[in-house]
Amino acid sequence: MADFDTTLPSIRQIQNIIKDKKQVQVKLLTGELLAGQVLWQDKECLCLVEGSGQQTFVWRQAIAYVKPNMS
Repeated sequence: MADFDTTLPSIRQIQNIIKDKKQVQVKLLTGELLAGQVLWQDKECLCLVEGSGQQTFVWRQAIAYVKPNMS
């Protein structure tokens, strides 16, 4: 498995979202839509914290897209 490549634009964009504590929508390949704040990322998954404080680990291979809220 490849190393976590922090030079990739997608990795850097997620890092900026984490740093700026932006809210995001994460659409899964199953069609489910999750909303919250990305707490951290690694080469396998993201940790999404929902409004209730519930942490959800989302495997990258299950993600269709991550869309930051523009508020």
